[in-house]
Amino acid sequence: MQNDAPADQLRSADPADWPVAPGWQPLVDDFFGSLPGQTLLSFLQARLDAGATIFPPQPLRALELTPPEQVRVVILGQDPYHGRGQAEGLAFSVAPGVALPPSLRNIFKELQRDLGTPPPAFPVPGGSLAKWATGGVLLLNTCLTVEEGKPASHAGKGWEILTDAVIRAVAEGDHPVVFMLWGSHAQSKRALIDATRHRVLTANHPSPLSALRPPVPFIGCGHFSQAREWRELHGRPGAADKTA
Repeated sequence: MQNDAPADQLRSADPADWPVAPGWQPLVDDFFGSLPGQTLLSFLQARLDAGATIFPPQPLRALELTPPEQVRVVILGQDPYHGRGQAEGLAFSVAPGVALPPSLRNIFKELQRDLGTPPPAFPVPGGSLAKWATGGVLLLNTCLTVEEGKPASHAGKGWEILTDAVIRAVAEGDHPVVFMLWGSHAQSKRALIDATRHRVLTANHPSPLSALRPPVPFIGCGHFSQAREWRELHGRPGAADKTA
């Protein structure tokens, strides 16, 4: 453990320090009990011992705030933000008080264009999407840790095995879900999802580099209204439908 580390970074490589909702616990335990899970934990501990600054402080926060039985929408990201104070364990979300990254700014822009929701629609101004997460939107990065200033530095270290299992678990669950796959990386997970049971929406990544480009520009994709309409048709509406 690194209990003397700042609270905005990873302080422990022990998954017992990373709470998740009870419904996710068996899946998480199976992963960390496996060889790939143990290898990942050894890697994280070695990097902490070497003095690396790793974000976010709670890698499994998406699984803590959104229990499997409450998932209505899945938004897939790739990598946590690698700037200090940004990552809070939810895809595209930033900690309260942090300036909006360009991709999140475009998400809010499309939300307003599509649903007329003025950004940010939260109790306090900012870019934290925790309210979405507690409302049934699983904000899942496919890699769950990163080192400061080093994007994709923990890609391929084992997290993807866990997050693929999470995607499969949602896709094999007993209720239909909307999957929003933005960009080629998220769309590479399409094979894990049965599109005959679920609504799969694809568009370019919301990054300024691709948000307005073909083949499917993110700005103008209409995913939020499509998700809301699909959820209304398939029943069990919840807080997620106020967002998406």
